[in-house]
Amino acid sequence: MTAVATRKTSSSAALSDSQLIALYLRDQDARYFSQLYRRYAGKVFAKCISMLADHGMAKDATQDVFIKVLLNLSKFTEHSAFSTWVYSITYNYCIDLIRKKKKNILIFSEDVGRISKETEIDIPDSVILEMETNRLDKVMDKLPVGDKAILNMKYIDDMSIKEIGDVLDKTESAIKMQIMRAKIRAQSIYEDMYGKEPISME
Repeated sequence: MTAVATRKTSSSAALSDSQLIALYLRDQDARYFSQLYRRYAGKVFAKCISMLADHGMAKDATQDVFIKVLLNLSKFTEHSAFSTWVYSITYNYCIDLIRKKKKNILIFSEDVGRISKETEIDIPDSVILEMETNRLDKVMDKLPVGDKAILNMKYIDDMSIKEIGDVLDKTESAIKMQIMRAKIRAQSIYEDMYGKEPISME
């Protein structure tokens, strides 16, 4: 890489996502998009492997997601953060892969069994936050992929209800309901696996 190119790459690292997008669309200089790729590739891969549970598929999916991002970059309107937009593409691409691989798979918990009046139930965040890490990982792996994704968005990525709604293209009230259902499902799985003993923080 020449000294000029090195300086250009270095300076682009300090630019915001919006600036990099604008410059790429104006100049069609691949270095600007490469900076976006470096900024988000690791996060996209982590999300892909979390949803797909397969290293090879996640690696391929990450590349495909960025091809989609590149091809649709001119359509990014900044209605939401670029990271949210990229997450939305990632989530929907992985869901499509899962649906094609496993037909009729349950994406979100649709039947919460003994819960008869969902709207009156308030499941505290502690149901998730106080599970031991190794147990939480096992519980999450048994959740429908959509439940796992929405809980990751809320508790791992610390996304707001509005941001999650943007990703899933759903209203905030619908997102709150799906988070509640996912927590109920996680609690049920935990009790089936480990009983109803107090959840330890140690």
